[in-house]
Amino acid sequence: MPRHPIDLPPLPDRLATALALLHAQARPGELAGMARFGIVGERRLGLSMPAMRRIARTLGRDHDLALQLWATGIPDARIVAGMVADPARLTSRQMDAWAQGFESWDVCDQVCGSAFLASPRAWDKVAQWAARPEAFVRRAAFSLLATLAVHDNSTDNAAFVHALALIDGAAGDERNFVKKAVNWALRNIGKRNPALNQAAIDAARRIQAQGTRSARWIAADALRELTDDAVQARLTARG
Repeated sequence: MPRHPIDLPPLPDRLATALALLHAQARPGELAGMARFGIVGERRLGLSMPAMRRIARTLGRDHDLALQLWATGIPDARIVAGMVADPARLTSRQMDAWAQGFESWDVCDQVCGSAFLASPRAWDKVAQWAARPEAFVRRAAFSLLATLAVHDNSTDNAAFVHALALIDGAAGDERNFVKKAVNWALRNIGKRNPALNQAAIDAARRIQAQGTRSARWIAADALRELTDDAVQARLTARG
């Protein structure tokens, strides 16, 4: 993402520009259809993901602007805030506040996959949020873990094996947005490499033995993918 020149316009002007760009791409006619998929939130504008990414590229990295966009409470603006925020400048308190403010799975997942993913605090927040009672804070833990499993190339297997214990502990959560993220994290860890595939399969079998409806669904869906011939072939080829 391009950086701003040194001489930035005043923050109120930058916020006004950003909001104008967002409102110009609003799609109110799409809101009802989006709500059927759980994409909700007051004052939502209905922007498409490609439109929000274009706006973020236009705005460039701007952490102060990100904080102001988040403060608007507009779900679309909050997604863009995650894209323009400087992950290195996100404090622990800001990350907690943003996670507490999640009200829709798309805002949760997009912010986890942009600002939170690149934060040096990412792994700490996975562990902290996995124990939280709030549905979307807990989802954030496992959405972030699922994203780390794909994009964090510097972390060794041990961290992901340790994270499987967090998945075990959350597998009984019957809330739909939580259990889907737990399942997502389990599957992504199991597709990282052959050793983690076996570790994730073993974890899925332990989860299956928990016997709750949520645990049985998480385990069955993960085992179906992780033992699939095509997945196994890709892992073998990858070595």
